[in-house]
Amino acid sequence: MSTAQHDRRIVRRAAVRVGALVAGASAVAIAGGVGILVAVLVSGARQEGGGHRGGPGVPGGDRFVVDLDDVLPWVLGLGLAGVIVLGVVAWAAARWSVAPLDDALRRQRTFVSDASHELRTPLTALTSRIQIVQRRLQRGEGADESVAQLRRDAQVLDDVLTDMLLTAEGAAQTGTASIAESARAAVAGLDALADEAGVRLRVGDLDDAVVAVPAVTVVRMCTALLDNAIGHTPTGAEVVITARRSEDAVVLRVSDEGRGIADADLPRIFERFARGAESGRRRGFGLGLALVREAAVRVGGRIEVERTSPAGTVFALHLPLAR
Repeated sequence: MSTAQHDRRIVRRAAVRVGALVAGASAVAIAGGVGILVAVLVSGARQEGGGHRGGPGVPGGDRFVVDLDDVLPWVLGLGLAGVIVLGVVAWAAARWSVAPLDDALRRQRTFVSDASHELRTPLTALTSRIQIVQRRLQRGEGADESVAQLRRDAQVLDDVLTDMLLTAEGAAQTGTASIAESARAAVAGLDALADEAGVRLRVGDLDDAVVAVPAVTVVRMCTALLDNAIGHTPTGAEVVITARRSEDAVVLRVSDEGRGIADADLPRIFERFARGAESGRRRGFGLGLALVREAAVRVGGRIEVERTSPAGTVFALHLPLAR
């Protein structure tokens, strides 16, 4: 079933529920009002003799009389109560009917913000690499290697966007990935950005383990962690990425030499739109670490701040091994 068909089915179900709610509540309110009114009429009625008693088979002449002054307040009160009850029902039905729309708008906003963030870093790296190619061409130098890297960067953009679209449709990619190859691919994609910031990117010991996570997802997570580290590392310092196998997972670590994370920021560091102190470089939007956590949880992994101090921070990403 496509996403559009699924959304239409949700809307139809919501319409049926709202119709049933309004019809049922209206029936209950009307029946209750009529029942109360009949009870009032019966209890307030008095019998008056107005005719002769006939013989067998001839009805008597007694009548039941109700004083209008006694019944009118009840009629007005029940009418007002009915209006209030139906107003409350209409309010509840309206909230119920717009719930699918609210959910769709929320998912749309989430996708737009996530896509903007996920594509921002590769686009920035792509722009930096284009500038490098331009400078080389102006100096009359060869640019074959840089052009090849531009092509790889463009492919990364396409892979990231495809992965995000599939995830949004609830059909995320499956597969496995070499943790070493994915880490190196992320470093290669960010080397121009690191050079521009004056930060050294270093690949440490990488276990050549295979994780039960699609390669594009691993590259996305590594890229987000490295980009975050570059953004908080001073010029001339170093960012290191390593990976080591544990019992049933691979622990990928990204360490920087920044100022560390403040104690007040630690509890919310992985929340959406949570930002720490600005580093003076590109403005962050507080989405990168949140997206890494969501992706890690989705594949059965986790991420944590292993340690942080004024000498730097180490993030540890745990990913499950492929069986």
